[in-house]
Amino acid sequence: MLEYIRAGVFAFLLLAGLFIQITAVIGVNRFRFSLNRLHPAGMADTLGLLLMALAAVVYAGFSPVTLKILLVVALFWIASPVCSHLIARLVRETDEKHFEAEAKEWKR
Repeated sequence: MLEYIRAGVFAFLLLAGLFIQITAVIGVNRFRFSLNRLHPAGMADTLGLLLMALAAVVYAGFSPVTLKILLVVALFWIASPVCSHLIARLVRETDEKHFEAEAKEWKR
């Protein structure tokens, strides 16, 4: 009985993470401006990765592998906002003309 519950939780977490990842891919392809694309990409990095990592933890059980998986998630959570911020600053500094046009469009 416990194996069925564990398999159900594993399947739910994996499918939820997959749904987040697919939604993020659609979101990245839908937006035109690069700064608008950062949000779905960031969501895929944080929430989708967390759900898939939790699915792996449930599948593997609590072991040293679990700690390694959680360490990888923690490193991604540290690196992803920093990378998104640096990309946003790069776009702001290098694409001034397009940035101003996009900002005016959003102010309406």
